[in-house]
Amino acid sequence: MLTDNIRSAEERDASRIAEMIVANYRVNFYQFFRNDPFYFGELNVLDTAAEYKEGSEALSETYVYDDGVVRGMIRVSGEEIVKLYVEPMFQGRHIGAELLRFAVTELKARWLWALEYNERGIAFYKRNGFEPTGEKMIEDEWVPLIKLRLRADLP
Repeated sequence: MLTDNIRSAEERDASRIAEMIVANYRVNFYQFFRNDPFYFGELNVLDTAAEYKEGSEALSETYVYDDGVVRGMIRVSGEEIVKLYVEPMFQGRHIGAELLRFAVTELKARWLWALEYNERGIAFYKRNGFEPTGEKMIEDEWVPLIKLRLRADLP
């Protein structure tokens, strides 16, 4: 059951989804890695939007928060929350919490990987019922991630 403001992503949302992903990567992660060729070259809206073309796995696993403007997105694969981003200028309005609650209650999402340095993001997940498992991994040979899982006492 979709909520009033959350719906399945459609191909027409691809560029908006890509804008949110690129903006969040730059705002939230550039400070840790300072990799100009990646953040201002390889990472771009056009290539990111192409990942969300009609019939793609990415598109089929993605939901958007849309109240007339697409303000946030969440991608869930099985029980894993793969991506959760809210447009930076709309953060702090409980959009992320609503998307997360939808993923947990409607899609049965139970866990995710978060950038170990992302204290703000990790605090958000903790406030919303997730806890670190102690499990860690390195993605792409240099990105440290920690695993968070929905607390067992939550539905």
